[in-house]
Amino acid sequence: MNDCPRCGAQTAADVPTCPECGARLEGATESFAPVGVEETPESVDVDAGAGPVLVVRKGPEVGERFYIDRERLTVGRDPRSDIFLNDVTVSRNHAVLTSVDGVQIEDVGSLNGTYVNGVCVDKGRLEHGDSVQIGMFQMVFLSGKDV
Repeated sequence: MNDCPRCGAQTAADVPTCPECGARLEGATESFAPVGVEETPESVDVDAGAGPVLVVRKGPEVGERFYIDRERLTVGRDPRSDIFLNDVTVSRNHAVLTSVDGVQIEDVGSLNGTYVNGVCVDKGRLEHGDSVQIGMFQMVFLSGKDV
């Protein structure tokens, strides 16, 4: 059973619309088990050069770098997101990164949550070396300082 993202009614996993409110359920986010920080291989080269940057170290697109080069970046499965994470475990609009006085990440109502160092957070400040997990993407945050 799944919950409708609009009204919260329980629906069968294979139905395309919610029987209560009629919302389209196609392409709904699948659930997943968060990967523990200790399970993450450290073999990916994470030398940042110019940061701040998120580097994918486990999941799809290992080694991909997402530079935090603006004050606000959207993260999600929507192709219009500033950081496009193409996997069904990522919500269309999953999180927002802000870079004003340091870098902060904020979950914007995702279904699977946003994890920093293995802890589900609504909002948190990122420090150099922090592990960030969004869906199946586990990334390391590099501040660009002292790297």
